[in-house]
Amino acid sequence: MTASQTAEIAGLYRYPIKGLTPEALLRVPLRSGQTLPADRRYAIENGPSGFDPDAPEWKPKIQFLMLARNERLAALDGRFEDATNRLTIRKEGQIVASGDLETAAGRAAIEAYFTENFQPELKGPPKVLSGRDHSFSDVARKVVSIINLDSVRAIEAMLGGTAVNPLRFRANLYVKGWPAWSELDLVGQTLAIGQARLKVVKRIVRCPATNVDPVTAKRDLEIPPTLSRHLGHMDCGIYAEVVADGEIGVGDAVAVEQPRLV
Repeated sequence: MTASQTAEIAGLYRYPIKGLTPEALLRVPLRSGQTLPADRRYAIENGPSGFDPDAPEWKPKIQFLMLARNERLAALDGRFEDATNRLTIRKEGQIVASGDLETAAGRAAIEAYFTENFQPELKGPPKVLSGRDHSFSDVARKVVSIINLDSVRAIEAMLGGTAVNPLRFRANLYVKGWPAWSELDLVGQTLAIGQARLKVVKRIVRCPATNVDPVTAKRDLEIPPTLSRHLGHMDCGIYAEVVADGEIGVGDAVAVEQPRLV
């Protein structure tokens, strides 16, 4: 990819509760070394993980309810309110649980729903974990995940024309304008979005969560094996670390920054 091949942000999302509903955004501030505000701020512990909110450390996703194993999560519509820290969960349009995730009573209300409705997946009492400034990401680093929409279109072709909802990939940024798979060669490079700068640090290896339709909650595709057969790897998307502050939004250009000549 050359620096002239500029992409555009076509979609911007955060996921306040790991495994639950994506929240579409129009604009968002980025801070150096941080995720999108409140992205993966909470998780639902599936059995004791040893997570200590006073000394938060990264834990593997198998410690939490997650789409890779618990596809029924996709049938829930979760809405998080920043001002009140309230999570409201609906199923088929009806409120099934609601609570302030920063209070014991509010967390208990959410936990009661999962205790009653997520057997036999539970390995122990479900517990809402608050990370404060921690992010329950799939990787230990605080990152922004990016998906190239042309790569998603390429996957559709691999699947014989089957439509693939890009939200299966649960990215923060969905971009258009890059050739399919060219983003995988950006590791080590810096992306410029307005004043913000993001350094690409890692390819994303896809897991079975991408097999789950985010609308129907059905496990109806085999995306990682399809990638492996066609490409020899299961990578789709990139992780980037914010290295300079700035506000970004839908419609903004995403450019590959040229290194300065000294």
